[in-house]
Amino acid sequence: MTVHDPKLATETKTPVMDLRGLSPAPVTAFTRDGKVDYAANAELARWLVSIQGVKSLVCLGHAGEGTFLTQDEQVKLIETLVEAVDGQVPIIAGITGEGTEVATKEAKRAADAGAIGALVYPSHGWLRFGYQDGAPQDRYRAIHEGSGLQCILFQYPDVTKATYNLKTQLEIAAQPGVVATKNGVRNMKRWDTEIPVLRNEFPDLQILTCHDEYLLHTMFDVDGALVGYGNVAPELLVKFIEAGKAKDYVKARKLHDQLLPVTKAIYHRGSHMEGTVALKIALVARGILKNATVRSPLLDLSKEAEEEIKAALRSSGII
Repeated sequence: MTVHDPKLATETKTPVMDLRGLSPAPVTAFTRDGKVDYAANAELARWLVSIQGVKSLVCLGHAGEGTFLTQDEQVKLIETLVEAVDGQVPIIAGITGEGTEVATKEAKRAADAGAIGALVYPSHGWLRFGYQDGAPQDRYRAIHEGSGLQCILFQYPDVTKATYNLKTQLEIAAQPGVVATKNGVRNMKRWDTEIPVLRNEFPDLQILTCHDEYLLHTMFDVDGALVGYGNVAPELLVKFIEAGKAKDYVKARKLHDQLLPVTKAIYHRGSHMEGTVALKIALVARGILKNATVRSPLLDLSKEAEEEIKAALRSSGII
């Protein structure tokens, strides 16, 4: 298998993004009447990158309600974050368009707005019907060639038909412009089987966990974490990543147990989508956001849930 030059992400010789640490996926802040609050989003970005160990910000994903924004809002949000971080870290945009041409144009808009990376989502039709062999590889190739963005291979949960088999992952990882993999397979048997193969075949491919609710198991095998969780507990997650890299199980277990009440309050809910609402409630409790407004089809959580989340933050020593 031919491996592209690990030191260069694109034909324009752009240095590879260094994601060896925490990459939060910021929520998108809205005003109380539902408009994108660009000032609040800039403030959130500045706070996150002020924390040592934060390596990038990943916008327009699930936690960021990216598919709920108009094209104009998506572009302006990227521009807002690029200006706010002022070159301290790269901005990575979630690319979610259904068709390959649509996704490529979306990636080009993101690049023109100042994004450096692309978190490439599977075409959503694959969730229901599965994918044809070779189609994901073509999607990544087109997005990189059409935008110049450095791509992150996004491995969906094992329970979906949009999860990629190992052959597909290896072929995507071999393509120019693919610099990392964000693995959220949520099947620890597959994790323990496939991650070592990816590491062996592509030593320079940065391996990132996005298992917000399974961090302890995955933290010892990764270069970093790309998680929505990074919104509310970046300080502790940076330490968690460091403990994992040091193979310090005792410290990692202590951090896991400290975070467990928050993990349960945010991610052990009826639907993983509720986690986005919970993240915003937690950010309000931390004094980072002024409100927890979300866009439909997300719905507000109950007052009881809000109190549970605040109590969990207090229990974990975050507030």
